[in-house]
Amino acid sequence: MQRRKFFSTVIGCAGASQAWASGILSAPPRVGQEREYQLALLAKMALPVLENMAAGTLKKNFRIEYSPIWRDRAAEVCYLECFARLLAGIAPWLALPDDHSSEGQLRQRIRTLAVTSLANAVNPDHPDYLAWRAGSQTLVDSAYLCNALLRAPKALWEPLDAVSKARLIAEIQGARRYELPYNNWVLFASMNEAWLLSIGEQADLLRLNTGLRKAQEWYAGDGWLKDGDSFHFDYYNSYVMWPMILEILQQVEKAGQRVFLEPAARLTEQALKRTQRYCEHLERLISPEGCYPTIGRSLTYRTAALQPLALLALQKKLPASLPEGQVRAALHAVHQSIWRHPSNFTSDGFLTLGFAGHNPQLADWYSNSGSMYIASTGLLALGLPADDSFWRSPALDWTQKRAYAGQPFDKDYAVDY
Repeated sequence: MQRRKFFSTVIGCAGASQAWASGILSAPPRVGQEREYQLALLAKMALPVLENMAAGTLKKNFRIEYSPIWRDRAAEVCYLECFARLLAGIAPWLALPDDHSSEGQLRQRIRTLAVTSLANAVNPDHPDYLAWRAGSQTLVDSAYLCNALLRAPKALWEPLDAVSKARLIAEIQGARRYELPYNNWVLFASMNEAWLLSIGEQADLLRLNTGLRKAQEWYAGDGWLKDGDSFHFDYYNSYVMWPMILEILQQVEKAGQRVFLEPAARLTEQALKRTQRYCEHLERLISPEGCYPTIGRSLTYRTAALQPLALLALQKKLPASLPEGQVRAALHAVHQSIWRHPSNFTSDGFLTLGFAGHNPQLADWYSNSGSMYIASTGLLALGLPADDSFWRSPALDWTQKRAYAGQPFDKDYAVDY
């Protein structure tokens, strides 16, 4: 009854949704709460952004917080970061079929807001027209938007009117104007071309294939990729590299294309195995308390560090070594460790700079509070319906929890694929 009462309220009142979500996120742990917890987090992230953008008030009401060492970025790109990254994480949930449940009604509302916001984003006469020409950061976040469109074409692309579709295609093609640093950014260019390919537009096959080929050449071994010529012990394999490599290759294979004349199917199979191995490491990095090492760049992206685990869960491609109930329990523990702190959000509901709470000193020179919405990619498993085995299978202790409780756990050895 309490859950039904919430949804009847949240569908009509954003303030009530924020209060409900805040209560769920700060409550003591409860068995079987995992999906409800993630759904509350999704609503808390999405509604302030999409309600404002659909109404043309995002730039007016979202007071951007910048890194104390912010430099070399146009301020207006922050709103594109916020919108694109949010959609990348919530797209699979928006893609679930309509139903008459209370959750279904909430999804229909958020989907309608998202499509309206997307049309506004490419309308030059709209107050919330986004910064498609504000510098090279545009390329990054146009790619996250394309990633969202690949994840939910029927929910986000197909409902758009013809004018908005034409405008969006032109903006994505226009991102080709920007130079690429020799690092993970090559995958942003490839992602844009993969999306254009998916809708029947002419893709730049050199840009598409070069990102995939360079990423393959940067493989360091045992599931880890270098970022360009250098190895970085951080979570960019999660934020960008493995999810984009895998999803771009899947689209290339679906389209019947090759990668520099090499069959995409073989590369997709290889990338999946390597992503699975990386996920085995990610899971082992989660402590018995649900914490993970605070290492490397962009730590303020929070639960985006878990994106590959959530993505493989969504695609039903977790390795045999990681049962669904084990991954679900581990992810839930991390979500609670980070999101239980109220200062992750401002008083008006937007994300702050920080990690487990507001700590702007952790932000990198390129980060602002719009950048933080990449954390939504830790929620990709919400694209599985509530009755899916991922949510229904028995919860299992994850590796470190078993290890430090003196329980049996699997040994770990390097792989050579």
